[in-house]
Amino acid sequence: MHRAATGNRCKTMEKTFMPAFKTHKELHAHQLKGLQWTVAHAYNGSDYYRSKFDEAGVGSDDIQSLDDLTRYPFTTAEDLRSDYPYPLLSVPHSEVVRIHASSGTTGKKKILCYTQKDIDNWADFFARCYEMADLTRDDKVQIAVGYGLWTAGVGFQLGCERFGAMAIPVGPGNVDMQCQFLVDLQSTVMCCTASMALLMAEEIDRRQMRDKIALKKVIFGAERCATAMRKRIQQLLGLEDMFDITGMTELYGPGTGLDCSRHEGIHYWADHFILEILDPDTLEPVKEGDIGEMVVTTLNKEGAPLIRYRTRDLTRLIPHACSCGNILPLHDRIMGRTDDMIIFRAVNIYPGQIDEVLSGIPDTGCEYQLILERGQDGRDYMTIRLECQQGADPAHSREIAKKIQAEIKNKILVSCNVDLVDYCSLPRTERKSIRIFDNRPQD
Repeated sequence: MHRAATGNRCKTMEKTFMPAFKTHKELHAHQLKGLQWTVAHAYNGSDYYRSKFDEAGVGSDDIQSLDDLTRYPFTTAEDLRSDYPYPLLSVPHSEVVRIHASSGTTGKKKILCYTQKDIDNWADFFARCYEMADLTRDDKVQIAVGYGLWTAGVGFQLGCERFGAMAIPVGPGNVDMQCQFLVDLQSTVMCCTASMALLMAEEIDRRQMRDKIALKKVIFGAERCATAMRKRIQQLLGLEDMFDITGMTELYGPGTGLDCSRHEGIHYWADHFILEILDPDTLEPVKEGDIGEMVVTTLNKEGAPLIRYRTRDLTRLIPHACSCGNILPLHDRIMGRTDDMIIFRAVNIYPGQIDEVLSGIPDTGCEYQLILERGQDGRDYMTIRLECQQGADPAHSREIAKKIQAEIKNKILVSCNVDLVDYCSLPRTERKSIRIFDNRPQD
């Protein structure tokens, strides 16, 4: 089979898309040069940026060190909407070769403009993702994410073609076609959401197809993937490895970082953007290793540069270098968004905390729902509806529920009810799963 034929030859492939920096000093010098260019480019090319800078009392040539970035104002999603339809545009319209828009479904979409250089840079660093995942040009990459205004599908395809592997642009859904191509084309890599990967893994298991396919790696994007879900997908598909990819439409699209095979954190492309981790309330830097909001500044983006853009994504910087030896720095997996935070009985809870606790409970499945309701007594109540593990003994349900309640109380400091349901009884989707249902009346 193709799995045996390719083996681990990828380990000897020459790396061609990684930056040439040997030291952090060289990287920081590159960042400073890129930051100086970006600030001047935005000030001279965008009326919107010029007005913001003038109001903040900073100009186009006030960057003398990387620390000077903190003097500049933040950019937010509201800036993108208020400067609609071509927000933050810093080049003439004649230089724009493509637009993409966010996947949001309410209000005005966040439209971003791309020059040809932007597209080329995106292709290069997305190819870097495939390289970091140790793919080879013999790999066949089945792309099962959305196409259209959204950046996902075209980004995965663009990077795959730049890398030199075979792209199979199936798009999301259509499980029968996905299964047919996995068998007929012997796809070796699949790119999709974690929810789609779980759906496919369970379907392949149900159809008893595992021995008929050559799938060896999955690259996840667009949503959090709990440890329990990762284990379940890997177990059902017999994968060699799985990788988390990061990105957002505002910052080119997917492909702005990936964890390598050591899985010690997400390598992010610090030669293309600067990452700050700030307290979302005070907007001051958090302590080293603490969780905060990702704030990004691009270093060579022409069409719509970002300067201190508040992503609302929550993560932490990993202060040590990866043991793989790559100089590119690390951040942790995305743990949620600032606007995903749940306030329950005066406790701030992020969905990633729930994922982490449930992933540590034996004999449970990987799909769950968290339901918040207000009782007649005026108090808020939390129910966790969680699937049992496939083949689990129902006699142990009460014991498992008590353990979940104890772990939630111990680690998150709140009480909850637990409703254990049969394996595969919760909804499956090829897109992002909805797991939080806040049914409390809005005050």
